Amino acid sequence: MTNYELNVQGSLFDWDIEKGTITFENDEVVLFWVNTAFKALLDSIEEISGEKAAKLVLETAGYRTGKIVSSFYLESIGDTEKILEKLPNTYVTAGWGVTEIVSFSEKEKTAVVRVKNSWEYKINLAQGKEEEGTFLPGHWAGVLSGLLGAKIWYRVLKSQVEGEDCTEYEFFPSHITPTLNVNAMIQEEEQRAKRGLEESISERTKMLSDIIKDISSPIIPVIESILVIPLIGKYEEFRAEELLNRTLLNLPRYQASYLILDLTGLKGVDEYTLDFLQKFVRAASLLGTSCLLVGITPELSMQIAQSGYEVSEIPCFSILQQGIKYALDQQGLQITKKQ
Repeated sequence: MTNYELNVQGSLFDWDIEKGTITFENDEVVLFWVNTAFKALLDSIEEISGEKAAKLVLETAGYRTGKIVSSFYLESIGDTEKILEKLPNTYVTAGWGVTEIVSFSEKEKTAVVRVKNSWEYKINLAQGKEEEGTFLPGHWAGVLSGLLGAKIWYRVLKSQVEGEDCTEYEFFPSHITPTLNVNAMIQEEEQRAKRGLEESISERTKMLSDIIKDISSPIIPVIESILVIPLIGKYEEFRAEELLNRTLLNLPRYQASYLILDLTGLKGVDEYTLDFLQKFVRAASLLGTSCLLVGITPELSMQIAQSGYEVSEIPCFSILQQGIKYALDQQGLQITKKQ
């Protein structure tokens, strides 16, 4: 024999050995071992996509298969009450567990469905899960949405995985759909990724700011009474205030008579930069330290002249060596060869 048929309480199974097919209720099916092969399939989905995404995948797949079931029986049987009378037997003969429709209201579009020893419960048990699965409630939400022509969703009233004697789902009209849940998860993941990126950028920015504070315009002691600060790059408000505050806090510790500001590496000199230099010189003088400007290029001297910035009382030099020599001379010091 190559063909076998079996009627289990009205549910028809057909095997065609020659073709290698099995049909259930006149549609092709395939058999999986629940605790091994099917479990491995669901484990793989969860491993690849993550637990949260896997739950949503199963819920969505359950919902869509439920819509297919409702469509099939609406075409073959047509009457919603008769379909719901048949479905529990269909599911128990298919190995989906013992299913009972506890209550149903076509007018209110509500239902309560009870399931015991379902394949999803067995797999969740084998996986060591402690939370109800999402395929079966999603599936029944799809079945009822199709039968009632409305958006139906669910809540879990009892859970066999969590220790109850059975699992019970309540169904009701709702705007929630798997599509909305997928979009919500995508938005949540995008927001999480965005927050992570923002936190990473913030941490890197702080780290770079700290590095800039450490290496930007360091205070370099030449001798006990002379300090040099090279001004490098462009000074906007943050860098300028940081340099001024750090210098003024450290000047008393050095007890320097002269502070040489080296402008050789200064870039993008504008009115703000010149005002900042003037403010810097005044603040240092209040602490008893005289400032010198070195590294004055022809272009910078023209900018200073055009701005009206007053430098007549501040010694200015083109190179650092001249500034150091001037500061030494003013203190009656000089550098000589060792005898």
